[in-house]
Amino acid sequence: MSAPVLSIIILAAMFLLATVLPLNMGALAFVGAFLLGSVVLGMSTNDILANFPGGLFLTIVGVTYLFAIAQNNGTIDLLVRGAVRLVGNKVALIPWVMFAITAVITAVGALSPAAVAIIAPIALSFAAKHKINPLMMGMMVIHGAQAGGFSPIAVYGVTVNGIIAKTDLEASPMAIFLASFLFNLAIAVVLFLVLGGNRFRSTKAGRMVEQAAESRMSVSLGARAAGVTLQGSGSDISSAGVSAKGTSGGTSAPATGDTAATANGARASIPQLVTILGLIALAVISLGFKVDVGFVSITIAIVLALVSPAAQKGAVNKISWSTVLLICGMLTFVGVLEEAGTIKFVSDGVTQLGMPLLAALLICYIGAVVSAFASSTAILAALIPLAVPFLASGEIGAVGVIAALAVASTIVDVSPFSTNGALVLANAPEDVDKDRFYKQILAYSGIVVAVGPAIAWLVMVVPGWM
Repeated sequence: MSAPVLSIIILAAMFLLATVLPLNMGALAFVGAFLLGSVVLGMSTNDILANFPGGLFLTIVGVTYLFAIAQNNGTIDLLVRGAVRLVGNKVALIPWVMFAITAVITAVGALSPAAVAIIAPIALSFAAKHKINPLMMGMMVIHGAQAGGFSPIAVYGVTVNGIIAKTDLEASPMAIFLASFLFNLAIAVVLFLVLGGNRFRSTKAGRMVEQAAESRMSVSLGARAAGVTLQGSGSDISSAGVSAKGTSGGTSAPATGDTAATANGARASIPQLVTILGLIALAVISLGFKVDVGFVSITIAIVLALVSPAAQKGAVNKISWSTVLLICGMLTFVGVLEEAGTIKFVSDGVTQLGMPLLAALLICYIGAVVSAFASSTAILAALIPLAVPFLASGEIGAVGVIAALAVASTIVDVSPFSTNGALVLANAPEDVDKDRFYKQILAYSGIVVAVGPAIAWLVMVVPGWM
């Protein structure tokens, strides 16, 4: 058996094991890289570890550490309250507030499940009180998180752009970000109209959502200052977040005077103002001056830790170590795949189809179907390198295909089998039939899987080929 064929079997086995068993695919990927590299290819461990993505490791650690501190000191809750105040008592705008907030949170570097874990309980609680369709509210939160997920400083964006940067393909980080943002925004508009979001009239709902955010701040800030993490929004979202009680908020009371004042709705504390300035500085320095995102984010995080030592307590534990392991393991394995000739082997097979458009559509559907049950990040890390040689032929626009693949592989996170979908299902209001809600999410995710990749391909790939 040739090395490329054996490596594909190992890759398929990894996805299967990670899907049916509670195993981190990154850990499996490190094992696969070791076995394939040392046993089959005769590579030394130094050669295998040369494929370890050190820069990406620092970026993910830096941005998730920064976000953990921002969550601990109440800045995220402050943004929720401030956004709700802007819309006042216009109930119909609240779903869009939830969409926008989750988009901003992921765009500045938070993981999509972390954003959903924070916002979904507030959003679905509001939906229950005002008879808003919980499916619409929950999916608005997820699509908001995915809309911001491909910003140049977000985890998805950094992963995809980092892979492309190592190739000769044309790179366009903003094009990929905007493609994902606009696609998810369009889906949100359709959801809003189809599920009756425009029928709500002005009520006192705005104040009620603000009170929910204030309550969440008041019960969680003290616990975080004491080192108690918010289950379902830390480093192990996939395991903690699927519990209905795990994402409903923290427990305890504010520990300090300034945080207490904020929780009661007075004004932002100094650490929160510094945090907001830090997030702005991250975007300006890393994007405007092209400085490494990892070093900038971890520097800002340390500044925030010095300003508010209590808020950083427990933040290191909330770094998404499971995602760090996943991405670093997968990219190390992909490097070994390249040594084995697998990437060229698969690309040649796709090229031999003789139909570039069909090949691009096939790749998008593979990403969507597998990602509905497995990690979107892992799918992107595996499929994009496999498509690189095929795209390098120049027969079809690389940016369009990568954007379509990115969208197709992430919009399916609405699936109840994915972390985001599970978080929404877990936070369903008490008066909602969980079985019926599950079937609704499942049906919606089925539609997204069936139609989403085709639309992404039609909009992003076909125009570039014509």
